[in-house]
Amino acid sequence: MTDDIPGSFDPASDLDPNEIRVLAVLAEKEALTPDNYPMSLNAVMNGCNQLSSRDPVMQLSEDVVHDTLQRLMQRKLVGSMSQAGARVIKYEHRMRIKWSLEQDKLAVLTVLMLRGLQTAGEIRTRSGRLHEFKSVAELDAALQFLIDKYPPLVARLERAPGTKEPRYGQLLGGEIDVARADATGGGGAAAASGGGRTAQLEQEVAALRAEVDELKAQFAAFRQQFE
Repeated sequence: MTDDIPGSFDPASDLDPNEIRVLAVLAEKEALTPDNYPMSLNAVMNGCNQLSSRDPVMQLSEDVVHDTLQRLMQRKLVGSMSQAGARVIKYEHRMRIKWSLEQDKLAVLTVLMLRGLQTAGEIRTRSGRLHEFKSVAELDAALQFLIDKYPPLVARLERAPGTKEPRYGQLLGGEIDVARADATGGGGAAAASGGGRTAQLEQEVAALRAEVDELKAQFAAFRQQFE
């Protein structure tokens, strides 16, 4: 028996981990901070590197995020816009259009892209800010929609020994290597304990400060238009 779950998103051009993270951040922030969406390059980078609600945690440079956005634009998964009088280019995802996804399906896919393999219960809890599922049946319907798409965007994994619920994973990066996914992700709770939790909070504060600085710069540029 193999731990690899067949994938079928696009055999010729599956997304890499950086592309998956950038896309997921754009979709997440669209729902959580609509006033600051579309997003600047710096805001996307901060979203990619934040420690909360991320598994695995990543550290992407501005250059890497920029190159990733360019690749996603070539694949018609991201669009860019430049507002009149603004020097900063903003970016937005196009997953909703690309794959005909309503917000409930997009919320499920986004959480799987950001947090790795999860049970239905974990998905429902973690997707609450993106879309509130009123029942387990509603969530199951959204998952099944993503599984039944052609090609499928999500796969249901067999229950691991000693567990009661199956887990789900997104297929945008191709087949799911369960062993590797468990090794690189899924350790967020353990990593967050003790000193790791302190480091996490410190990095979150740094990310928030960077976002505040960006908002100040945007406001200053806006005010200059009327001076």
